[in-house]
Amino acid sequence: MAVLFALGFSSGLPLMLTGQTLQAWAKDAGVDLAAIAGLSLVGLAYTLKFAWAPILDRYRLPLISGLGRRRGWALAFQLALGVAIAMLGTCDPHEPARLAAAAAVVAFLSASQDVVLDAYSTDLLAPHERAAGSAVYVLGYRVAALGTSMLALVLADHMPWRAVYLVMAALMAVGVIATLAAEEPPGPAHAPRTLASALIQPFTELWRRLGARRTALVVGFAATYEFGYFFAQSLLIVFFKDLGFDNTEIAEVYKVVGLGGLALGGLVAGGLVARYPLRRLLVAFGALAAATHLLYVALALAGKSLPVFATAVFVDSMANAMVTAAFLSLLMSVCTAAVSATQFALLTSLSSVGQRVFGPLAGVIALHGGWPALFATAAALALPGLVLARYIE
Repeated sequence: MAVLFALGFSSGLPLMLTGQTLQAWAKDAGVDLAAIAGLSLVGLAYTLKFAWAPILDRYRLPLISGLGRRRGWALAFQLALGVAIAMLGTCDPHEPARLAAAAAVVAFLSASQDVVLDAYSTDLLAPHERAAGSAVYVLGYRVAALGTSMLALVLADHMPWRAVYLVMAALMAVGVIATLAAEEPPGPAHAPRTLASALIQPFTELWRRLGARRTALVVGFAATYEFGYFFAQSLLIVFFKDLGFDNTEIAEVYKVVGLGGLALGGLVAGGLVARYPLRRLLVAFGALAAATHLLYVALALAGKSLPVFATAVFVDSMANAMVTAAFLSLLMSVCTAAVSATQFALLTSLSSVGQRVFGPLAGVIALHGGWPALFATAAALALPGLVLARYIE
């Protein structure tokens, strides 16, 4: 569980560096709102990661094959991320092509690391360990995503953004140490022997095992369950700064109430997922997460209000820790170890469509309808996923 927490930390660390932290950097540099919203497209790798996942199922890295199929790839991506994050920090936000290219490289390596670590967790955890394991992994992921974003915002008020990204690059050492300390899961009996089978087997195996109806239900659920959340994330930090909160104020709120909500949500999810039917929890957790967007509507109407801001961040952090733990637990239950990298990557890729594909539309809504319209839209976009959650078996 300690290793899973550290690997979750390694997975979550790069996420905000091409998301909310990059938004804050661009906002500080005076980049306009439409261009900042367009930067969400650099994260398309998170949506397309299933395309190269079969390579990670089929091959081991020759130079570090002694670490095994999963850990070898994980170590390679972690070392590459350290270099790529440092290089991203050398960019100028007023050179959009170079900034977008560097951010896209970080996103590609980060998405690839996610593929391997998600597969590692799926292969490693026995069915009775999935609830606790996914909750611990998500806790590490969210601590990194929120904690490093918070740290970056505080540091940005005292040092250049280039130095901030250098500090973030150094923190990838946590993942390297965890990967070296981890145990490699046993090799599956029916791993693909050719690249062609690695491309086909994940889909045919899932279809045969689940059947047409349940496969369609799982795919539709994966695509819609977190759509509203990811859609709202496209401009969340810009929203806070537009209300008048500075980097340090945002970081302080996330440090105190955001991490508190995250820890509470992870503990609650880990306990409840092991005791109650997953379908009921997916509906309850998803409804709570959708309601969070209405708190951001209230914040937009209230203006710069620290109590409303803190309440929204606490509920948001808690609800999404719960949602993600339950969501990942479900995905683990429908993936098989032989091709878990591709199956898990496909399903989680669908979940990020709201930000990676439709994120630029968030800027259009915010510009023409205002911030309340954006978050009300995000709440409405959560409804299809809640309906499908009721029918998940």
